[in-house]
Amino acid sequence: MRFTEIETFRALMRTGTTHKAAQLLRVTQPAVSQSLKRLETQAGLTLFQRRSGRLVPTPEAQALIGEIDRVFIGMDAIEHRLSSLRDFGLGRMEISCYPAFGLGFLPRALASLRAQLDLQPPTRWPQVSLQVLSSKDVLDRVSRGACDFGLMADELPLEGINHSTFAKMSGVVVMPSGHALARFKKITPSQLAEVDFIALNPEDASRHRLETALASHGVSLRVAAHTPYAASVCEMALRGLGVGLVNPITALDYAERGLVVRRLSVDVQFACILVLPGDKVLSRTAQSFLAVMRHQLAEDERRLKTLLK
Repeated sequence: MRFTEIETFRALMRTGTTHKAAQLLRVTQPAVSQSLKRLETQAGLTLFQRRSGRLVPTPEAQALIGEIDRVFIGMDAIEHRLSSLRDFGLGRMEISCYPAFGLGFLPRALASLRAQLDLQPPTRWPQVSLQVLSSKDVLDRVSRGACDFGLMADELPLEGINHSTFAKMSGVVVMPSGHALARFKKITPSQLAEVDFIALNPEDASRHRLETALASHGVSLRVAAHTPYAASVCEMALRGLGVGLVNPITALDYAERGLVVRRLSVDVQFACILVLPGDKVLSRTAQSFLAVMRHQLAEDERRLKTLLK
């Protein structure tokens, strides 16, 4: 059994047709068909049923692809590392982050890192890749070893993943300037239930915590809109579409633009999880940046205390 046959099988599972698999592998369709035939013959299994010109994976194919994907995950990590070493040497840092911390917090932390390095010549600024993605995609990239580390929400199972809590903070209520609730320093559940609410998506863990907290007070949300991202909640609140509850780190970026930020009288936690590839030693650059991130988090928390007085 040759590697090319395994690669062809994986391409067929990903694309569903010999034509698309041939395009992906940059070979001819007959070469794909012949490679699949050899694999099925050697394995003594039927991996695809031919139905109306389509290839339909058999249960045996579905079972096999899981094992093959695990092999290719390791190969993807090797390819990523070779590419980094070739193009940037050891001075590359690749980060995957969900939007709550990726749009404002990490750029602030990177600016702090840059300022530190500028004071330490001839220390070289690393080539940085910051990919702002959903928590699911962050977890996928970390699992494949395609980045140095990631930050994500606490909405996905993390069994077998090297992780720790980077930040855990009480959510804050956000609203436009001039809103009826803006005159209060702390918003109660009953007040929140009386206004149009911009919610995070139903599957979001913090939304579940909020709804549970409100239910214990006998009230529920009057949801006018929902979105997966705290930044979108803040933008909509800023434009007068309602109020929302978000991670306070995200709210900081919008307070400078006039968004009103208030405490909620019940505690609804937002957690940011740091995830690391299990078999990867962090570079000195990444370790240094994590220290800068923790310092930036402390600075942001000080700003929040002032904002919420």
